[in-house]
Amino acid sequence: MATQIVNHPQKQSPADKNLCNLPPIVADALEQEAITTTYPTGAVLFAEGQVPRGVFVVRRGRVKLSICGSDGRTLILRIVEVGCPLGVAAAVSGRPYEATAETQEPCEISFLRQSDVLRLMRLHGEFALWVTQHISQDYASTCREIRDLILSDSASEKLARLLVGWLDQNTEARNPSQMKLALTHEEIGQMIGTSRETVSRLFAGFKKQRLIQQSGSTLVIPSRIALESLITA
Repeated sequence: MATQIVNHPQKQSPADKNLCNLPPIVADALEQEAITTTYPTGAVLFAEGQVPRGVFVVRRGRVKLSICGSDGRTLILRIVEVGCPLGVAAAVSGRPYEATAETQEPCEISFLRQSDVLRLMRLHGEFALWVTQHISQDYASTCREIRDLILSDSASEKLARLLVGWLDQNTEARNPSQMKLALTHEEIGQMIGTSRETVSRLFAGFKKQRLIQQSGSTLVIPSRIALESLITA
């Protein structure tokens, strides 16, 4: 079941930070309906297989999306950043949530009821387009994750793919070859379908080969080309 919120939900003022980079008129309409709440680390916004209640939008913090196999193993699909919605496809289709959404750190989350999402889609073409774009992005992301897991021949290739993908998401950083490693080795293992021990061994090997450098939570990729040489498919 979803974790209980830690404070009473309050309506956000339309004058607050813009929601999802929508056109101002649509953003204001959205803000009138959204309920924004603060969640602690480890709060479950919704669970895999749960009947959809609505759409969640990350305003602050990070949320991980994961699925669980029949053998109890967990696979992290992706980490959702600020400005991204969660549960869009389920809310629109009326089908159960296909993954579990859990906060990675203290988060501020806006919630839109399913009925409000559908009503705003009918009223505002820009909002309907935004919803469609995010469903498409989620589909593309899922296809990419499946491809990376299936086509990679080894755990080292899967880790190299993951790190290169993080570099691609880090283009706005002052140093694009440097990133903050916010996940544990266990969580990284859940992203590439392997164990924590294997991830620790791979990191040690990558450091020995000078493919990566690490100081605390800061990870540096000296040569993207060298890292990409591990990717064969």
